[in-house]
Amino acid sequence: MRDIVLLIFITAILLMGFKRPFLWVLLYIYVDIVSPQLIGWGVIRSLHLSLVTFIAAFAGYVVLDSKEGSRFTLRQAIIAALLVWCGYTTLGAVFQEFAWQKWDWVWKGMFFAAFLPLALRTRLRLEAAVVVFVLSIGANAINGGMKTVFGGGGYGTLTMLVDMDSGLYEGSIMSTAAIATIPLVLFLARRGTIFPPNWMVWTFAIALIFACMLIPIGTNARTGLVCIAVFGVLMMRQVRHRFLFAGMAGVALAASLPFLPAEFVERMETITGFRSDESASTRIEVWKWTYHYALTNPNGGGFDAYRGNSFTYDLPQVTGEGNNRQITYTEVTDEARAYHSSYFEVLGEQGWIGLFLWLALQGLGLLQMERIRWREGPKHDDRDVFMHDLATALQHAQIIFLVGALFVGIAFQSFVFILIAMQCALWSQWRLKRKGFEPSAVAKRLAHNREVSLVS
Repeated sequence: MRDIVLLIFITAILLMGFKRPFLWVLLYIYVDIVSPQLIGWGVIRSLHLSLVTFIAAFAGYVVLDSKEGSRFTLRQAIIAALLVWCGYTTLGAVFQEFAWQKWDWVWKGMFFAAFLPLALRTRLRLEAAVVVFVLSIGANAINGGMKTVFGGGGYGTLTMLVDMDSGLYEGSIMSTAAIATIPLVLFLARRGTIFPPNWMVWTFAIALIFACMLIPIGTNARTGLVCIAVFGVLMMRQVRHRFLFAGMAGVALAASLPFLPAEFVERMETITGFRSDESASTRIEVWKWTYHYALTNPNGGGFDAYRGNSFTYDLPQVTGEGNNRQITYTEVTDEARAYHSSYFEVLGEQGWIGLFLWLALQGLGLLQMERIRWREGPKHDDRDVFMHDLATALQHAQIIFLVGALFVGIAFQSFVFILIAMQCALWSQWRLKRKGFEPSAVAKRLAHNREVSLVS
């Protein structure tokens, strides 16, 4: 029955796409994030839905869709350059079999991200993409949140829509994605036009935010707790009464502590005692290995190069309390451990050039969104509130991702590149609206002085 419902839904969207090709773009976003082909049990598992919708989205734009308003931005060029570089490093990857397996899904995510802003050429299309993105992440968050409430959580045991521990269905990755989505949920609840703000929209938004907050608890992901803290700090930029918000957040945290699972609390306590935690200690050793590996292999080792790491270190073990506390060291040998950091993931796999391109892609996004926020801020009478709030939401989502990425290897996850693509689309629309950059204060002063000198 589940297969039939999913197939009817997907087939209906594919048919409607012949009249509205942009629907195929939205369908790919849904398929890429939710992976409905993995949710079913029967025939749907044998279908290549991701490839079919990918081809439909791109071909629909090229053959059937209008190109008016489409523009290619600098960040799209950086995505294309990073894609080419990843292809080059894959050709010379140390572990060819595993490298090509990762390349199989990485290239589609990056190619789609470079293409997506071309299709998001209007404000309505961009908002529609945000809605589908939020609801797709929300489908996982709602499912995982409900299971957490009813006691189905635990480290490595929370099963969401799909019973697997990779991609968006891995606990730490889903925790980061869920918290990063919250700013977009708030934007849609405040400024959405597809679903105009009303009590039903706000009720659903609050429930979805609560579900997203539950994912780090259900997965016992320490990264999720860090992302929640970052989200709280970022909210201080938006709220009018900061001290009141901070006080209410503190009260809510204190009130929730008695209801938190003991397993979750114990795992969160290891954040401060990371030196005696084997998982955290191993990550530090992996990061050291990756740095030295990049020094001798500046172009990286291709995808999954971490499989070649091996190291031995002393893990401190603390016994007793107070004055009776004793520290003993246990020798631990480990190998083929994942990077557990997007920054070191890119460095180890794509080398210094790849890391530069990836960081440039992220840094430009922060700067461009801040540029829009400044120009469309309250100080300007002709401000565009929609663009201001969407730029804020996309920037905050990216900041949360960048912090979470410190501890999770999600540098090439497709949901991240979809987020970047939406930033590119907003930047392109904003530049078209403002006819390019307005001159800075210094440029205006120089131009004024030049005019005065010419007149005199």
